[in-house]
Amino acid sequence: MSLVLRLLLLAHASTDALADVRFPADDPLSDRGRRELRRVHAPAVDHTLSAPERCTVETAAALGMCAEPDAALRELDYGTWTGRPMSAVPEADLAVWLTDPHAAPHGGESIATLLDRTRCWLDTMAGRSGRWLAVTHPSVVRAATVCALGAPVSAFWRVDVRPVSITRLHARDGRWTLRLT
Repeated sequence: MSLVLRLLLLAHASTDALADVRFPADDPLSDRGRRELRRVHAPAVDHTLSAPERCTVETAAALGMCAEPDAALRELDYGTWTGRPMSAVPEADLAVWLTDPHAAPHGGESIATLLDRTRCWLDTMAGRSGRWLAVTHPSVVRAATVCALGAPVSAFWRVDVRPVSITRLHARDGRWTLRLT
């Protein structure tokens, strides 16, 4: 009998960076984010992981979850763009970043690198069983969805992840399935 992993990916609640359309730094949850969490019920899981950034730790704590930090769930490294409004980034650099998944004009991680990191994490998780929750960033949820489906890296920008949304993935025999409910 093969083991099944049920993985819930919870995108953190809103931050001011999201509202201000700027690249995130280690931001706390906004007032809006705390209100969003009042409408969310903690899922029944056996294990909880969290990205190390403040907004993910605060999201897990607000749900009463004791989360183990996992660096593989960390936010995309935006390099020199971290904390800057999107409008402050040169349009040409932004265009390259949005169209070439291997480009990192900000000096941080490319989208392709994020997908590689996330794929390695999913490979590790696929060997586990039980019900797991990972509180992370929309970028990581997008990457995990693309990887689980075996979609091309270009599909990254076609996945929209809202604050406090839950994405359900199941793994059996190293094969991932996206479960929509």
